[in-house]
Amino acid sequence: PFIVTGPGVEHGARIKAPIYLQDVVATALEVAGREVPDFIQFRSLLPLLRGERKISYDAIYGAYLDDRQRAIVYDGYKLILYPHAGRVRLYHLDSDPYEIQDLAEETGSEPIIGRLMVRLGQLQQETGDPLNLAEAFPELHPSKAETGR
Repeated sequence: PFIVTGPGVEHGARIKAPIYLQDVVATALEVAGREVPDFIQFRSLLPLLRGERKISYDAIYGAYLDDRQRAIVYDGYKLILYPHAGRVRLYHLDSDPYEIQDLAEETGSEPIIGRLMVRLGQLQQETGDPLNLAEAFPELHPSKAETGR
């Protein structure tokens, strides 16, 4: 949970929208009446709080400890990759919000993982992440036809 209080923020309101903690920087700059510099890749939360926008991001991207972990939350799922361990985890967050049932090895998960891998690759490009997931997970890496590359 991310809790906000202040002038113009509806008491008790709940907004279900994916955000990054780093969005606080852009939000604080906007509250202070300052322009958000181009090098800040995150967004102000004020439009969400004012009800002007329902969602900030279609996907949330995560990178941890250089090349130890990558993750994406997208389309109701969370995919976590551990390149050094060769481990993949997949959770359906709508039906399993506590991430108890790993679906990665279940029959039928391949198309879901493929879709998430495509979006993860796009986010890696957008953020300048140099980690080569195709090298770590060649069996999961989407084909050039799927990514358009």
